[in-house]
Amino acid sequence: MKRVFLFVLTNLAVVLVLSLISRLIGLDRWLAMQGGSLTSLLVFCAFMGFGGSFISLAISKWIAKRSMGVRVIEQPANATEQWLVATVRRQAEEAGIGMPEVGIFDSPQPNAFATGARRDNALVAVSSGLLRSMSQSEAEAVLGHEVSHVANGDMVTLTLIQGVVNTFVFFLSRVVGSIVDRAINRDGNGRGIGYFATVMIAQLVLGILASTIVMWFSRQREFRADRGGARLAGRNNMIGALERLRSAHSEALPAQMAAFGIAGGVGSGLKRLFMSHPPLEERIAALRAAT
Repeated sequence: MKRVFLFVLTNLAVVLVLSLISRLIGLDRWLAMQGGSLTSLLVFCAFMGFGGSFISLAISKWIAKRSMGVRVIEQPANATEQWLVATVRRQAEEAGIGMPEVGIFDSPQPNAFATGARRDNALVAVSSGLLRSMSQSEAEAVLGHEVSHVANGDMVTLTLIQGVVNTFVFFLSRVVGSIVDRAINRDGNGRGIGYFATVMIAQLVLGILASTIVMWFSRQREFRADRGGARLAGRNNMIGALERLRSAHSEALPAQMAAFGIAGGVGSGLKRLFMSHPPLEERIAALRAAT
């Protein structure tokens, strides 16, 4: 479940850096000199917003490998690794995607993730804890779930959604910044220090709030990936894998990877808005109800 959370955090950092750069090189000031047209501002914000989103997508696999310590299997060293690579290859062929890189990361908790900018150049990785604690049929279902994420193009769709969200975060933060700066400095041009400080603060706050939209999409895609895993490995195996995760009380990957793995969390109220995955109970119930 950790892919989306990491993507959102990376995107937020990229957006803040792009905003700072635009201030330092004078893009914001140049835009103000053009008359402050809302159309010009929206075009500028769309360029910056989608730019930040696509940069985050481009480096998503690299960040995942480094942050999780993934060891990519170049040549299988044992029967387990041979089975792992062969299973992903078979599922990738059935799903109609290119063969992903396959890796293992060291974690006692059962988990797995898939990421990458393209369907034909993705990464599927499982934890050492998953290989130890799950049966082969359960592990196969988990791999099917992750391969389905790749086949569904979830990361590209996520990038487009994030780009739209970024655009409005950029736009609204600058509108708010202009209003606040003019209220503080009525004789200024609306682009003083009050503007800059307000834009940065508003961008951070709005970016966090806007992440709830991305997390909503993430929760919806999990149900679809579960159905994909059921098609590739069998519905009972997919249900069994989710039940195994639930019984393990998997906290899974570190907080900075909160949208990468398969295991979901438990939340209610406002906390649920920031969950990248629905509770495992809901996912199991949805699979059982599927016909």
